[in-house]
Formats: sequence, structure tokens, C-alpha cells
Amino acid sequence: MRRFSASKQFNLNPSVSERVTTVLRMFGVGIDRLKDNRIIHACTIEVNGGDIVYITGPSGAGKSVLLREIQNKIPAEERISIDQITLSADKAAIDCVDFAQTGLTTIEALRLLGYAGLSEVFCILTAPANLSEGQKYRFRLACALASGKKFIFADEFCSNLDRITAVCIAYNVRRFAKRNNVTFFLASSHEDILADLQPDVLVVKNFTGPAEVTYKKVARRP
Repeated sequence: MRRFSASKQFNLNPSVSERVTTVLRMFGVGIDRLKDNRIIHACTIEVNGGDIVYITGPSGAGKSVLLREIQNKIPAEERISIDQITLSADKAAIDCVDFAQTGLTTIEALRLLGYAGLSEVFCILTAPANLSEGQKYRFRLACALASGKKFIFADEFCSNLDRITAVCIAYNVRRFAKRNNVTFFLASSHEDILADLQPDVLVVKNFTGPAEVTYKKVARRP
């Protein structure tokens, strides 16, 4: 079991322009109160290999901040974020999924593309840079699965996909995590995938107050 503590603070300390002064007067906020105001994003979680951590909450609440802070706690050689994966414009997706050169066979590469919801033959034979935005996201996810890393990070998890595809991928990610002992850290405002994703650690980040951390197994609560 590994414990990760994330903490990030933002101070509201803008230059006091004429417009800032006008807005302060409109809302009855003094400059001292503005400078003393702090936005704090923090949580502490415990995870086992193969766990899924899902960070959710309204847009702008700080989900991505927590995800990045946790990511920075893990050595680079152990983790991968789907944002790191570049898109080739001159090779087919089937030739690019094994970007980490882990020695995948064609069947294994096809299986991982299928986990990520890319099973259409024309998508598989198209250069990743020419795919649609949703397909690009799914391709990057497949590459992350193929990387051999034990920690996978994905912001806006399945946010830009149709919801049927999203729940199918959530279910597949769950299966992959348990079968391969890979830990996923995912963030999204969508809650319709929770039943299929079945996260082991659910982190709810609201605009105010500390993040709420819930463990699937009561016995694992710190």
C-alpha cells in the first residue's frame, strides 16, 4: 500500500487596477480580504496495486490540480499520463500503439486498442493525428495501457466521448487494472460511469471545504 498526499495553494493577489477596484466596490470586498483569501486543494489517499482512484466534482473545483500533484509524487519511470503521448501523422495506429517498444504482438496491440474502444478497422489503419478528437483520446489511452507503467493518469477521463462508449471503456479499464495490477488515477466531472468503473478510491472535490475521500472497502480507511 502506498500513501499520497497532495496539497496546492493559490493566493488571490492581483494587481489593483481600476477595474479590480471597481469590482471590489461592486461586491463590497476589501482589498485586505482579497489578499488574505486562499484557495487550497488538498487530500491524502492510500492505494494498492490495481486500484482505481477517481477524482470528481464540478468544473473548476480543482480536480486537475489534485491529479497533477499526486502525479508529481510518483517517479517518472513508474508513471505515464495520456497527455504525454504524441500522435504520429505518418504511421497507422496499429503501428504506433507500442510506442514504448514493449514488444507487443499484433494481436496484443489489437486487444489493447479494443480495451480503449478502438476496434473499427479504418480507425486502426488511420494515422493517429488524423483521428477525431474522441478517437485520439482513446488511442492515447491504449498507448498508456501498452506502456508497461504501473501508474496511469488520465484527466477528463472519457469526458469527450458519447456516454455509451464512456461506460464501456470504464468497464474495460476496471478489468485491465485488476488483471494487470495497474493503478489508475482518473479525473472527470461525469458520474454516470461510476457503476461500471467501480473505483476503489473516490475523491469528491467541491469548490469549498476539504476533498471527501471514500474507500470502497471500509477496512482500508486510514
